[in-house]
Amino acid sequence: MGIEIIGQIEKINGKDLSYDAFAERYLAKNQPVVISGLTDDWRAREDWVCKNGRPNLHFIATHFGKSKVQVADCDTREFTDQKRLEMSVSAFVEQWANDSIKESVLYLKDWHFFKEYPDYTAYQTPLLFSDDWLNIYLDNYHMHEDRDNVQKYDQISCSDYRFVYMGGKGSWTPLHADVFRSYSWSANVCGKKRWLFLPPSQSHLVYDRYMKNCVYNIFEEVNETKFPGFNKTTWLECIQEPGEVIFVPSGWHHQVYNLEDTISINHNWLNAYNLSWVWDLLWKDYKDTEESIEDVRDICDDFEAICQRNLAANTGMNLNDFFLFMSLFSLGNMVLLQSYSDKHKTPKSCSSAMAQNMLLNLSTIKKTMLMMISAGGVTAKEVHLDMRETLENPQFLSLVRDMGRTYAMVHMEEEDQVLSSKELLQKLSGFADPKMQICSPKYLVEIINHHNTFFSHLLA
Repeated sequence: MGIEIIGQIEKINGKDLSYDAFAERYLAKNQPVVISGLTDDWRAREDWVCKNGRPNLHFIATHFGKSKVQVADCDTREFTDQKRLEMSVSAFVEQWANDSIKESVLYLKDWHFFKEYPDYTAYQTPLLFSDDWLNIYLDNYHMHEDRDNVQKYDQISCSDYRFVYMGGKGSWTPLHADVFRSYSWSANVCGKKRWLFLPPSQSHLVYDRYMKNCVYNIFEEVNETKFPGFNKTTWLECIQEPGEVIFVPSGWHHQVYNLEDTISINHNWLNAYNLSWVWDLLWKDYKDTEESIEDVRDICDDFEAICQRNLAANTGMNLNDFFLFMSLFSLGNMVLLQSYSDKHKTPKSCSSAMAQNMLLNLSTIKKTMLMMISAGGVTAKEVHLDMRETLENPQFLSLVRDMGRTYAMVHMEEEDQVLSSKELLQKLSGFADPKMQICSPKYLVEIINHHNTFFSHLLA
């Protein structure tokens, strides 16, 4: 019995869509949409595409052939995913172009092109997707650094969540929900894809009774004993044309097929609108990690540290990493708001869309920290942020500049000069304790409360 498809994903023209309208209709409501008109001026759509609309494999092999990439063998399952191979881009292109040596359908995935070729501007992130905490943060900080040096994380593979995908007709991706339960956007540089979407309210139906294993391929016969709810699922579908961008909301499981030879650019990202999804998954993964090694708790010197290390290895960040990320991002928003209010002086000007966005960020982080407190997360004593040191750190000031540039662009306002470290320290000292340290979610909540009380006229 086939799957039941009950509707199509909405399609709209992005040229007529403001950021506020997109945020209200799709980010806040967590609804998928296909958007046209966002990629017309991309260099990739010229350089990477032949006149007949097919991928320009010669250009790609000539300019980027030496890159080492991960390639999925679409015909071979390995555990919960497709078997992965490592090869050069030129070797992948050669196999793709040469039918006589094609043993199986290969799909190049998760190529960190943006980080490898920063001087080649293949595309600009569309304005609608620019409020991207994840990649702004990772452009300035590592998400996870193992303090015991037990595991060195590869610089490129953990460096960002901006990817290029390339695959021939028939290549595909098994059913999944995205990393961190982040949002994602995916733009077809060339080629067509077929997407099948499952709403989050039905996600439990594609897991086994223990909520551990997910259905792999919705078009194969699914074992009803193992996945008893699968036959109750109802799906949305879309055919994504060349140049179109699809917005994939948090927690929507999806399976994707390349209907033609296809190249796409994909980003994962998160912001105030989906932060609760990210926290919920991280806490669930933490509890699963804890349960999986419960039998060694009594013989471990530091059971909590092992849980955190395993969580980072399996998920990409642990509770401590997440707390540090939220602390730095909160501090960045406070710095921008202080600089903004110092320049504009009047309460009215501070109620601009940009200021309101930063206040939304802070109130959302505060809510998430309250959830973290009630769950009992982050107990490690080593997690703390010295505000004095941070405000003078070039790495942090670079993060703040990137944030300021982004919000000015998103809301089409003038970018403000950030105050000096000395001025910021003076202003922010009123919101923190005398030690000027953020050392727990509770401290972070208190600082945000003090800050937002001071800015109460903005919240009115």
